[in-house]
Amino acid sequence: MSPTATPEEIKSTTRVVGYARPIRVLVANAKGGCGKTTLATNLASYFARQGEVTTLLDYDPQGSSTEWLKARGSNLPIINGIAAYRERNGGAGTLSWRLRVPLSTQRVVIDTPAGLNGNELSDLIGHTDILLIPVIPSAIDIRAATEFIRDVLLSQSYRQQAKPIAVIANRVKRNTLVYGKLEVFLKSLGIPFIATLRDTQFYVRASEHGFGLIDFDRQHEKDLEEWVPLMKWLNSKIVEITQALESKK
Repeated sequence: MSPTATPEEIKSTTRVVGYARPIRVLVANAKGGCGKTTLATNLASYFARQGEVTTLLDYDPQGSSTEWLKARGSNLPIINGIAAYRERNGGAGTLSWRLRVPLSTQRVVIDTPAGLNGNELSDLIGHTDILLIPVIPSAIDIRAATEFIRDVLLSQSYRQQAKPIAVIANRVKRNTLVYGKLEVFLKSLGIPFIATLRDTQFYVRASEHGFGLIDFDRQHEKDLEEWVPLMKWLNSKIVEITQALESKK
């Protein structure tokens, strides 16, 4: 380019790289032990396997998602990780992680701690596109999920802008009385009950090596089938959200 190039000529030869805002999926339930990390890590695996640039955000002080990422082999699709719980425990701004998400990120999966409520819950909902709530079909967990869903629906961020919400039944033993009660409970709330993940040690063994279900060359057919409705629902919501964002440009 000539040293005397005009501003118009400079603009015409300057390459501008733009990045779309990533779709953010929050995996949350105030009750511990309901499988949030299992769901979050497997979601991140699915997105990465689909070719989406994925960041896994770990808000749980146990750091399970972070440890899972450390165990993940270099031969698997890359997943970026942020140990946000370190900032949370240190009193830093709840959403300061946003400044460090790679610009090319297309999907953010957020693994949350037990006891999430109040302003922190509202802040995360406000910066989330989709909310997934894993629930174990037990009387205690159903009561806890009822209170958590109430907190979500009454949070300031959700009341200002409703977000797609769905429930996943985790560690399920089918044809049990309590499983039937869970189905009735969710239908009464009008919240989609989109997937049922069976009670199996497969997820435990996979997590020890940084694998998601989709990463194995050979998977159990029943496990794969259980994820089909979940990913179908998620992808449909992602399309709707992406189209809405495009229409605002």
